[in-house]
Amino acid sequence: MTEPNGLPSTIVEAPRTTLTDLFKAEPDRLSRLAFEESGILFDFAKTHLDAGLVKAFTDLAIARGLAAKRDALFSGATINVTEGRAAEHSAERGQGSPESVARARGLQARMRALIDAIEAEALGPIRHVLHVGIGGSALGPDLLIDALGRDTDRYDVAVVSNVDGAALEEVFESFDPTATLLVVASKTFTTTETMMNARSVLSWMEEGGVEDPYAQVVALTASPDKALEWGVDETRILPFSESVGGRYSLWSSIGFPAALGLGWDAFEDLLEGAAAMDRHFRLAPLEKNAPVLAAFVDQYYSAVRGAETRAVFAYDERLRLLPSYLQQLEMESNGKSVKADGSPVDGPTAAITWGGVGTDAQHAVFQLLHQGTRLVPVEFIAVSEPGHALDDGHHRALLINCFAQGAALMAGKANDDPARAYSGDRPSTTVLIDQLTPARLGALLAFYEHRTFVNAVLLGINPFDQFGVELGKEIAKSIESEGTDRFDASTRALIQRAFG
Repeated sequence: MTEPNGLPSTIVEAPRTTLTDLFKAEPDRLSRLAFEESGILFDFAKTHLDAGLVKAFTDLAIARGLAAKRDALFSGATINVTEGRAAEHSAERGQGSPESVARARGLQARMRALIDAIEAEALGPIRHVLHVGIGGSALGPDLLIDALGRDTDRYDVAVVSNVDGAALEEVFESFDPTATLLVVASKTFTTTETMMNARSVLSWMEEGGVEDPYAQVVALTASPDKALEWGVDETRILPFSESVGGRYSLWSSIGFPAALGLGWDAFEDLLEGAAAMDRHFRLAPLEKNAPVLAAFVDQYYSAVRGAETRAVFAYDERLRLLPSYLQQLEMESNGKSVKADGSPVDGPTAAITWGGVGTDAQHAVFQLLHQGTRLVPVEFIAVSEPGHALDDGHHRALLINCFAQGAALMAGKANDDPARAYSGDRPSTTVLIDQLTPARLGALLAFYEHRTFVNAVLLGINPFDQFGVELGKEIAKSIESEGTDRFDASTRALIQRAFG
């Protein structure tokens, strides 16, 4: 007998023992479900995975060919079947086919040479870096700079993705156009929002007295010919491979603003941290493999327990952009309704990823998590070492609140007054990083990439295409070129109301 997503009965019909009882029944639970890798503690003990479920999911992963597909991912095989290409983001950190790794290192050397030139003021006295991109061309660099760049005074770096002009104007108010480097990030170098923003930045530079704005432009793209045609000098075009997807691209030249803003050593450490997680994913047994166990948790709550969302809370201000980054990574990768072979899926795919920052979120959304009617698996992410020099009490209070929330979700509390009763038995995972260094952040982000991949293998889908983002963009272009006659009455009325 099989159930949603082809899960075997050993998973679907497994006894639903409470978390409290699982700790009583399994004396070795913590040693099996909590372990450290690359300076990060992954604690899955407060989930409903017991020894039997881990064994059943491991058997399922073997049956679904996880090992072979993992090998294909790292070998540079055509694993993105719908687009006929490989998915080689791991080659950017030295884990892939020899040819792809060599190409990535060559492009990194080119990026470093340009950074050396900028630091030597070959492009003038640059003090500000304005990076324009959208989606994966912005979310990754923005996260890296916000998380790791708070204590550096190398350059002022701003990332703008929104086509709303207010986003650019906010940067213009604090940047000097004569000392600004414009970085245009677009895989195709045709992305509508990015190119519109880039043109507006060039106009601002011209109005600010820059005689040759293009002399202060760097292009990050998999289409260097288009960047050259647009006007960027060849020496300031940093290509990356077509086989590196946008939401997996921060390791490539898309990470240029982070490498410039943080320094090359920090960027290299980021790559090495990710490579360490790559090695863990490739070599660790499935039952002690962090991305694999995390995917088991995801599949259990989504397909068996009917959880439609997954909440991520970063108990560290430096990681405040992580939930947004994960939204794209997980929902754009696995938000599909067909399998890789084109057949329909037979159960839920990606959960809706959402979240926020602790302790703020405790006073906003945790009411639903503790007493609401919906089951929401929660992920807590914290850092042992604080990112500030204030009294230690700040960080102690932060961490205590993080750990207390997980304990409270599990234990609950009885009360004769139903409004004050907590049912408990609500699952959570905790990810505790020893300190937030470039290497640790690299490992963390690679963990999430591989977790997403394992989920896709278990679901039988292709996580490396994203055709679902295209239709709305196509319709937007048609409105500009063809008018509104073919649209529904509501859409026509909205356009008329907005533009007259």
